[in-house]
Amino acid sequence: MATDEARALARLVREQAEPRARQGDAAYVRELGTRLAEGLDAAAEQVRLYGDAFARVVRTLALTPGRDSLVQLIRLLDEHGPSGRSGTDPRLVASLLAEAQEPADLAELLYDRMERDRLDQLRACLFHELLLRGVDPDAHPPLRRQATVRPTWEALSWLPATLRPFETGASFPSRSVDGGSGGGWWGLSAVERLDPPTPRPTERSPLRNIATTDVHESIVAAPAAGEFGHYDAWVFALDAPLDPALVPALVPTLPMPCVADLGPTARFEIVRRPPADIWRILFGTASMGGVYGGGVHGAYGRRSAWWSLAGLAGAPSGASAEEVERHVLESAWFHFQCDAEWFHNEIHDYGIAALSPDGRGLAVLAATDTD
Repeated sequence: MATDEARALARLVREQAEPRARQGDAAYVRELGTRLAEGLDAAAEQVRLYGDAFARVVRTLALTPGRDSLVQLIRLLDEHGPSGRSGTDPRLVASLLAEAQEPADLAELLYDRMERDRLDQLRACLFHELLLRGVDPDAHPPLRRQATVRPTWEALSWLPATLRPFETGASFPSRSVDGGSGGGWWGLSAVERLDPPTPRPTERSPLRNIATTDVHESIVAAPAAGEFGHYDAWVFALDAPLDPALVPALVPTLPMPCVADLGPTARFEIVRRPPADIWRILFGTASMGGVYGGGVHGAYGRRSAWWSLAGLAGAPSGASAEEVERHVLESAWFHFQCDAEWFHNEIHDYGIAALSPDGRGLAVLAATDTD
């Protein structure tokens, strides 16, 4: 009925609006506009209701364990998505499936298909979601084929088809049809802290930020993907190789807004971290996001974490994943927190510093989930 009314109203506009306006009956034309506006409002509400309900159906099928739920979801997506329809974002659906369904069923029903379909992006995301959860592609031949035939144009194809040594201990959300909760977060313990003695020198380091736009975008990829409240990055070139032991004292003196007002005795805590700890922080930031966004889920969270690592470790532009991994493993990594005003210290706040393999570059990422 609503569609018939809309067609009739559209016909009136085509046939009557211009002639009536020329006859001086502008009020009639305005009344047509009022009826159109009211119809648009009603249609928008109808679209919202349909969209929310459809998304709930997709979520229900994805999170209900069992082969039958998976079969019906795939049939639904084959017939009605994903095409921008609410609830069919491949990144989200892949994450839900990896959380609730058996890898063997996913491999058989989604990857072992002869017919063409529209689920390529879903399969690409799901492959990394399963990988991050410890699924071995070699145990499932259809998954193994996915690892070897990834097209180069596919957005995730740059990522390694196997987990690297530092990609361990990832946290994932726990979800239900009605909602869910995020994973853990990483603070600083009192163990192995390298805080510089107080009072610290108040003189600012003469080093200058040399981060290019591209490098800056690479470093902040993880908090940008997670829609954190505020984040920034800096890169400093050193005149001579720096001993990693000197990094804790140097960081609070660097010309960065995130430590600009840090007094000589204000809290500044720093610890040296292995690459795996840094990866977990960046992956959690990108994949699950913070209070302002739900993140980009596991597959694209993995990609954003790698991009941030590449920028922080000083990997050259266009570097392969293997090159980035080498830089990551050979860099010295630090995690810090402090009471400068830039950090709100209300939700998730952290700083990461990376000394490049040659000791001549120091990159810093600071992020706060409060704007």
